[in-house]
Amino acid sequence: MRISRLVLVSVLIAFSPLFASAQGRAPLLFVSNEGSRDISVVNTATNRVVATIPVGVRPRGIQVSPDGRRVYVALSDEHPNRAGGRDAIAVIDVATRRVVARYQGGTDPEQFGVTPDGQRLYASNEDAGTASATDLRTGHVLATLVVGIEPEGVAVSPDGRWVYVTAETSNTVSVIDTRANRVVGNLLADARPRAAAFSPDGARAYVTNEISGTLTVIDARRHQVVASVEMERGEGKPVGVAVSPDGRRVYVANGATGTVVVVDARTLRVVGRVRVGRRPWGIAVSRDGRRVYTANGISNDVSVIDAATSRVVATVRVGQRPWGVAVGF
Repeated sequence: MRISRLVLVSVLIAFSPLFASAQGRAPLLFVSNEGSRDISVVNTATNRVVATIPVGVRPRGIQVSPDGRRVYVALSDEHPNRAGGRDAIAVIDVATRRVVARYQGGTDPEQFGVTPDGQRLYASNEDAGTASATDLRTGHVLATLVVGIEPEGVAVSPDGRWVYVTAETSNTVSVIDTRANRVVGNLLADARPRAAAFSPDGARAYVTNEISGTLTVIDARRHQVVASVEMERGEGKPVGVAVSPDGRRVYVANGATGTVVVVDARTLRVVGRVRVGRRPWGIAVSRDGRRVYTANGISNDVSVIDAATSRVVATVRVGQRPWGVAVGF
């Protein structure tokens, strides 16, 4: 009798309007799949793919607009060494789950950052050695800036004042003043810097270095390197990086070892290690800080990590060669 009551209660809860509503309001996760050339949309309450959006060419960098209504995706065609007509920043309308516009983003755009006011987008153009600033109201490129050799990672400070662009061949981080749209400095990171992320208060920035296997820590108010933290004894090949909403934890995706390393932002000590899928690249933290997501390029899935226990609680099958991941509202 007791079991029957429990079953009955479970059924009533599952079919109640409140439960359905809660699921409907769950944030969506957007995953760029470079191999299958599409975007997987995942319901984070059920950890299931609820839509697949074709984009036609290779999607890599992906971010949600500050108001949550749009998703921006960097698209590259099959001719990386010249400007092609299909290189673009695609704009996806979240409500209809359709591509509604394609903006110029320079040649071979890879990663990018959106300013907090949602008005500008800064993208790295890998073969051109530049970063382009695009006006998101008009879709026009406002400026093309010379940065390091083979630029890749892009991060915008929380106040929108600074943009950091990593360059994997020159081992540099270029500092862009967004008021002047001008490069005002270059920092030397470790070997092959990849991604960058600011802390929520804007005091620090973190840069992954794939070849040296380290995480560079930057004083973002002085634009000075202050520390270097070794990942996986130098063997991790760190790529993606994300910071928790409270700024206390830094999560680093290590492609070669299939792990996520957790760094205490105050002590800069490694405090956790989580095994995920094969070759994790993009990484994102939920807005409440409870979940961490990795796009795993070889196993074609997304790992869902419980941030409190540092354990994988779900694995979501997505498209081919997932590259980037972004959390919606």
